Amino acid sequence: MEIVENLNTIKSSLKEGVKLVAVSKTKPAEDILLLYNNGHKVFGENKVQELVDKYEKLPKDIEWHMIGHLQSNKVKYIASFVELIHGVDSYKLLKIIDKEAKKYKRIVKCLLQIHIAEEETKFGFDMQEIDQMLADREFINLNSVKICGLMGMATFTDNYDVVRHEFKNLKKYFTQLKNNYFYNFDSFKELSMGMSDDYPIAIEEGSTIVRIGSSIFGSRNYN
Repeated sequence: MEIVENLNTIKSSLKEGVKLVAVSKTKPAEDILLLYNNGHKVFGENKVQELVDKYEKLPKDIEWHMIGHLQSNKVKYIASFVELIHGVDSYKLLKIIDKEAKKYKRIVKCLLQIHIAEEETKFGFDMQEIDQMLADREFINLNSVKICGLMGMATFTDNYDVVRHEFKNLKKYFTQLKNNYFYNFDSFKELSMGMSDDYPIAIEEGSTIVRIGSSIFGSRNYN
């Protein structure tokens, strides 16, 4: 029951209105079911195959989030059930999500991933690319996706001043896009930032969704 205690401890520390995505990557379905039976229904995966496998095994009222880098050729496997895709990092990917969602007569919620970290390995738009996408005529015809906010990953570092600066920048970009493009869209309200090591800072800087794995489930099973 340690993972239940971990979950409850983290939940009790969150501000009202902050959603906790329990990131269950590499963990067995039994661990997810344990938390589910204790009332938690929001889970995230960063690999499509693992997400599909767990979706098929587990209760269908679980809210599944795709939090990792999503390859365009794998969208079709999750379009029928995924609740929120955090890492939409290109216009091409957004168009494919729209195309696949249409097949199921669904509207898939998406977050635009912004590159805020110093690390080049992180994915994401820059703000100029987002401005170009939102100004494109084709964009308004994407009726099977809903842009609900932004997501970002901070630099992997022990220097929390760097992390805080990057989260501040993401919040600034969120406000800028809200004011310039999404002012009348109530659905544009989410800011997904913060993981096990840095979620308290992320919440202080305005996060509405935190993605927490190892602090709940323990270290990953990569074997």
